[in-house]
Amino acid sequence: MTPAASPTSASLDSERQRAMRAILQQPLLCASGAHAEAYLLVRRHAQWLKEWFSRHPDWNFQIDSEIARLRKTPSDLADGTRPAVDPNKGAPFTKRRYVLLCFALATLEQAERQIVLGRLADGAMEFMASDPAFEEAGIQFDLKSQDQRRDMVDVVRLLIDFGVLRRIHGDEQQYLNQSGDVLYNINRPALTAMLNLPNSPSTIAASVRRERTARLTQEFASTSDEGRNRTIRSALVRRLLDNPVLYFDELSADERAYLASQRGFLLSQISQATGLVPEIRREGIAMLDPTGDLTDIGLPEEGTYGHAALLLAEYLAGHAKERPGQTVSLTELHRYTAELIEEHRSHWRRDAREAGAEIDIVERTLDRLAALRLVRREARARQGEASRTDEGGVAPLPAIARYVLGTLTSGGSDR
Repeated sequence: MTPAASPTSASLDSERQRAMRAILQQPLLCASGAHAEAYLLVRRHAQWLKEWFSRHPDWNFQIDSEIARLRKTPSDLADGTRPAVDPNKGAPFTKRRYVLLCFALATLEQAERQIVLGRLADGAMEFMASDPAFEEAGIQFDLKSQDQRRDMVDVVRLLIDFGVLRRIHGDEQQYLNQSGDVLYNINRPALTAMLNLPNSPSTIAASVRRERTARLTQEFASTSDEGRNRTIRSALVRRLLDNPVLYFDELSADERAYLASQRGFLLSQISQATGLVPEIRREGIAMLDPTGDLTDIGLPEEGTYGHAALLLAEYLAGHAKERPGQTVSLTELHRYTAELIEEHRSHWRRDAREAGAEIDIVERTLDRLAALRLVRREARARQGEASRTDEGGVAPLPAIARYVLGTLTSGGSDR
């Protein structure tokens, strides 16, 4: 028999799990501000966290008296299904907002201890105007447009959430309405820690964008047997920590072989450290979160969009069961969603009844299901240069099968 864990040991494990979940959920924690309590928890277990991250996902973890920083390298750098979002409304960042975020950071780097929002926006606009490549790519920034000022505000609110900026006076709504400005303190340690690259941009000589990006993110890999095994192990652990589902058919032959021999050990290490529970299926492994507080995207969720996502997930799961291997066209999903709107119009939000609302609901739902690794968006097929033979569609992935027999409720009203 295995001896029961002592109360002290169980308490330590529980606290370590909470520290682990805190830094995984917010990889940049400041000693003061909204995340100060989480920072203190992480600091108490800093040595254990540092050793665990080094041994398993091979992520760099640093902590000092002002910040804790976990430099998480995604398992797939091309994965665009989980973008940064507006902290207030949850709207995903557009390409322009990402560009503005980079320019805002560059402007803050040159600033003194404080800055106003107007100066931050001017600095971003100056950086953008200095390189014609942005205009050629269709990325422009004009302070006369409220939509583009809103982009700047959403960037600033993200930096406030990270702890890089702290609002001292004013409100962003004043800036949007052109009725005032906002003053911020700059948290220099947090600003310095924002960049998460294994290689410094100033050391990269390549001028071709794709090659430059590859070198910026290139990690050292040992050619020894031990080094190769370490690389494979860290890649697998990163996927299991970051992705809702790891599918076996996406792994290389070496990764599948390593996982087959080390699966029990890896899953037990992750489960003990995080509290995530492994669910092993024929197609892959999902690390389930019983409490839900480590999950950034949930299903089901309340409200119109959450209810619609659950209904569409069930529809796609049924499609995968009846027509395995076949994609679902967007036209079919739009038609089905229009029927759902009519059926649930009494408790769905009023704007769901507007013309074309089914298109918005489908797009939001597919973004959510793709982020959860339940579906994959398929590119449009082309025939020649001008005509399209297919509008593109959606391929249900194996994990969506858990929704095929789901018992659905009407969901909450959020009108």
